[in-house]
This record gives sequence, structure tokens and C-alpha cells, in this order.
Amino acid sequence: MSYRAFDLNRVAGALGAEISGIDLARSLDDAVIAEIRQGLLDHQVVFFRDQHLTPEQHLAFGRRFGDLNIHDFVAAMPDHPEILEVRKEEYETGGNFGGAWHSDVTYLEEPALGSILYAREVPAFGGDTLFANMYLAYDALSEGMKRMLADMTAVHSARRAYSPRSNYFNRGPALDEDSAQQCRRG
Repeated sequence: MSYRAFDLNRVAGALGAEISGIDLARSLDDAVIAEIRQGLLDHQVVFFRDQHLTPEQHLAFGRRFGDLNIHDFVAAMPDHPEILEVRKEEYETGGNFGGAWHSDVTYLEEPALGSILYAREVPAFGGDTLFANMYLAYDALSEGMKRMLADMTAVHSARRAYSPRSNYFNRGPALDEDSAQQCRRG
């Protein structure tokens, strides 16, 4: 597919494309947003390099794709409850928040279309964000495995990840007592 508002180049065979020639800090018309959405649907992950966004611009861009979530269990930026600041200081040891394979907020009854990661400072090495194409993972299953899975239902819960005994609870911003009680109840 060709795009009129920007250049799009695939970055890998399984998923991912880089979009260039667009400034996300500007107000974008509906046609441009529709093309970005199509690029996301076509490639599952899209990258925009060299963007400079204020939190307000970040939120304005995100709202063009639908309502924004406020995370149930992780503290957000004080003036922007829709933005989680993921930060690791030089003195901190151990793993990174979200440093295991996961999908953001898929435990919700209606999960978000996706997440917007705006990397402002990144280390010279390590701390990489990896992505997986679950459509291709399913397609690669044997027909027997697909038949076995066809009538099954999966239930995704945040109980284990955000319970008081989890690494997230003990490493990241503390949950308030109401949220901790909700985790304990499941």
C-alpha cells in the first residue's frame, strides 16, 4: 500500500514499519490519521523517529485513535493520568519495569488499540523494546494445534502481575490500598 501523507518503510519481515516525513507535534488532519491507523493495522507496530512532543501533544496524538486508558495499578504522571513515565535511574539495579514479555492492559474487557511509547532518553545498549507478531505465531501453529485451541477461551487477569507479591508491586510505584485490595480479590 502507498501512503500520501508520509513515507513508510518496513523494518522487518514479521512486523514493524518506520514512518517519516511527519511531525506528530502538529495538528494532523483526519486523512493523515487514517493513513497512520492503516499503517499500524498493516504492520502492527509503527515507529516515528526524531519527534519532540510535550505531554499535551503526546495525549492529543493518542486521542486521535480513541479514548485513552488510565492504568488501574501503576502510578501515572501527576498532571497527566494517561501517561506512565517508565524510568530507570543509573543507580537502580535489577530488571526494568515491563521487562518481560507482555501485552499492555489486555486484562481489560475492552483492551486498548495499542500503546504509544515515546522514548526520550535511551541507553547506548540494553533496555530494548521487543515486539512479536501474534498473528504469525498463530498461523505457524500446526492444524492439529489450531483445532485443539479453536473451542478454548483464555482469561487474562492482572492479578498475578500487579498483586502485592509481584515484582511490579515491589519494584515500581506502590499501589494505593484500594488498588492492592482489588488485586487481592482478583
